[in-house]
Amino acid sequence: MPEKVALQFSKLQHIGIPVSNVEKTIQFYQLLGFEVAMDRPFDHDEGAGRCVMMQRGEIVLEFYQLPGTAVARDIITRGDGHIDHLAFDVNNIDQVYDEIKKAGFGPLQLAPVFLDFWDHGVKFFHILGPDGERLEFNEILQN
Repeated sequence: MPEKVALQFSKLQHIGIPVSNVEKTIQFYQLLGFEVAMDRPFDHDEGAGRCVMMQRGEIVLEFYQLPGTAVARDIITRGDGHIDHLAFDVNNIDQVYDEIKKAGFGPLQLAPVFLDFWDHGVKFFHILGPDGERLEFNEILQN
């Protein structure tokens, strides 16, 4: 069992949800008052994916569409529900990663991963909860 760790995170940053059609998702959530805050492509094993962050006040939802058949496979065969992950906002991802690893939580990545999201990118990593739920620690880089 991992040890208790005194991490510094202030809020839930976003909830990540896989979708089969990003455009339909954008239209639907705009009807609920959400606005597109970020729209970026990303690399995936089967080609280019697309990630859209939509925001309404303090609520941020991440919708991502995987390429080709990966979409259906990911959504239909998930063993952990439709929500992919909960992301916690942190200020020093490398320090948080070291603390999590030292406490015995076993991060799923060998180091924090960089993605070219938002203005200057993000770095993140995941751990698993007791029922296999993915918890993400994510820093939106400032420069």
